[in-house]
Amino acid sequence: MSSKWLILLLILVLFALFFIFEGPSYLTLSAFQDYKVALLSYVENHFVFSVLLAVSIYITVVALSLPGAAFLSLLMGFVFGRWLGWVLLVVAATIGAVLVFLLARYLFYDWAKSKLQGISTAQKIMQIFERHSLQYLLFLRLVPLFPFWVVNLTMAMTTIKTKQYLLGTFFGILPGSFVFANLGQSLASIERLDQVFSGELLFAFALLGLLMLVPVFASKRRDDYENR
Repeated sequence: MSSKWLILLLILVLFALFFIFEGPSYLTLSAFQDYKVALLSYVENHFVFSVLLAVSIYITVVALSLPGAAFLSLLMGFVFGRWLGWVLLVVAATIGAVLVFLLARYLFYDWAKSKLQGISTAQKIMQIFERHSLQYLLFLRLVPLFPFWVVNLTMAMTTIKTKQYLLGTFFGILPGSFVFANLGQSLASIERLDQVFSGELLFAFALLGLLMLVPVFASKRRDDYENR
């Protein structure tokens, strides 16, 4: 069995274990009410270990694209406060995103490339993206309409460099991560996760994302002008 198949099998086993041991049931607001007091007490008595454990769990959830990252983001803010929670969240999310990016590229890039090679439209999109990969990534990270795990896997199929991906992810998730960490402080009073993002907040993130695409539009206009 090749190393790719072994890695894929390990990922599937870990994914299955997450559901077998009812991982999703712990990442709900109703379950949180049952363990929040014990959680805060444990963190107070084992602070350094709790930080390392929280970061490790978050990295694992992101790297395996498991459900529950949004709730964990709020939990970071609840347990560690606005500022430390924000820092831990950004670091853990960036590391997890880079890991899943590298795994997906190693496992599926050659297959995806061979499938898209004969499709002219796909090649044209890839060429456009290659010229402005960082701006597009920042846009996708800033606008929370695009699921985090979808962006991670999609980017692995492009030609973006790992360093660009790391920087784009790190800076792109800063605003959203702060919002989660800040709202997490009042997690005990949140009744539904859809209360986290208001329409105004989503609109603000969308505007920030569009600002990242300004250089792309400017470059396209310049190319159109030069080709006349």
